[in-house]
Amino acid sequence: MTDRPNYVHEALELFAGFGDREALVGGDRRLTYRQVAAEVRGLATALRRHGVRPGAAVLVMLGNTVEGPLLHLALHLLGCRAMWVAPVTSRREIDEFVALAAPEVFVHDPRDPESGQVAAGLVGVPVLCLGPGGAGPDLTAGGDADDPTDLPASGPAPESFLQTSGTTGTPKLVHHRESFYRQVLVLAAGIRSAGIPLLRHLSHSPMWLASGQITTLVNLFTGGVLFLRERWDPAAFVATVHAERLTSTFVTPPMLYEVLDHPDLPGADFSAMVMFNVGAGPAAPARLRQAIARFGPCLRIVYGLSEAVVICALPGLTDDPEHPERLRSCGRPYGDVTVEIRDADGRVLPAGVDGEVWARTKLSFAGYHGQPELTAETLVDGWVRTRDIGHLDDDGFLYLVDRLQDRILTRQRSWPIYSRPIEDVLAGHPEVRAAAVIGVPDPVAGELPYAYVVPAPGASVTGDDLIALVVRELSETWAPGAVEFVDALPLNRSAKVDKRALRARYAQEHPAGADPIGSPA
Repeated sequence: MTDRPNYVHEALELFAGFGDREALVGGDRRLTYRQVAAEVRGLATALRRHGVRPGAAVLVMLGNTVEGPLLHLALHLLGCRAMWVAPVTSRREIDEFVALAAPEVFVHDPRDPESGQVAAGLVGVPVLCLGPGGAGPDLTAGGDADDPTDLPASGPAPESFLQTSGTTGTPKLVHHRESFYRQVLVLAAGIRSAGIPLLRHLSHSPMWLASGQITTLVNLFTGGVLFLRERWDPAAFVATVHAERLTSTFVTPPMLYEVLDHPDLPGADFSAMVMFNVGAGPAAPARLRQAIARFGPCLRIVYGLSEAVVICALPGLTDDPEHPERLRSCGRPYGDVTVEIRDADGRVLPAGVDGEVWARTKLSFAGYHGQPELTAETLVDGWVRTRDIGHLDDDGFLYLVDRLQDRILTRQRSWPIYSRPIEDVLAGHPEVRAAAVIGVPDPVAGELPYAYVVPAPGASVTGDDLIALVVRELSETWAPGAVEFVDALPLNRSAKVDKRALRARYAQEHPAGADPIGSPA
């Protein structure tokens, strides 16, 4: 229990001060801050009315809708533990996440058939819906937002658990305590006091992403306008930026490339844009140069993790002839972040020497729920081990030279997939001896899985058969762009599959400029 109101009470006071200023825009809804505050209290009241107690573990499965931020704040107002699962992941991962989360209540969007299937499988767990037509009561129906019945003034400190898969594809629940959210309030207060113009931010990052949470809350806590889009569509992106005079957004490199190549871009007005964030993967310097030429110095490279949401930023990106290498940089540490490069023994390395990136910040996670050993490996004396390899230059700019090797940034844009689940499905086929999957460049999707498969003697299985198997077992998102049959997989000195050798092989067989492997239908 706490003896003081939690951070949401302070947020609601901010919203009261912002009054009738526009706050959230999504679908056919445009809410003011006054309406946001009322809906947060109304949802909290409805949750209590349906038996959700302070401190309850509430599993949430929603897309990037207006209801996401409202529900997040309502759950935290009650002191609940909000456990966000990503609806775009494979059913196998969702099941493993649910097993780790051990939810007491499930809240979902009844319009999403996948969430309905999850609800059906939660035996003994009450189901609540955000909208009509679901298996349980509709939290948005019949409540009186002006009658906050039994809302506690204090109680358990709110917490969140966000899904991340790491390099193995095994779900981990990244734990954020209330101190994380209070630090977001501090960050927002600094932005307000600095007199920075209010943002009109377009977000494709849902609340089940750490980046989505901080983006949403910083915008709301500073009094800006947050535009939420459920699905990525480059034409809609260009049109919305133009029509709404948006000043800020975040895209991944594949999304940026689609915008740059879209036929509607030349006639669109991006002159209001002041912070065009690009992150979640490395962007090609040649494409960044195109973006700088089109949008001006509003591009901002950002680097962070679920475990440490914002590590570095490089604002005002330009093609500096004195420092052309900086187009490959993540920038300098952001805010209170400290970055060190360390060797395998944890010793700090000098500038220019590659090693593992360690970061320390008040916006870091508290650990992995139910996985103390993994927490101890990743969170060391307040430092987050990122598992990324890079170096700092003499001016403090961070350069990542390698990344989590099995992460593949696909057409889902904001949500990475990993090799291991795909390999397991492929290797489970009776005519497959072994399989290894790497991520390879694709001009449309950014990256696609590429599978090397060792078939059993006399096998008749085809590449199309195996791709269809992955679609059935996981989803289309995880489907390899192609399957290549090989006699054996290369091994390293530890007798492990040498994926570095596979990447080198792919690069030799598919030189830059060659025809791409093509996206799966």
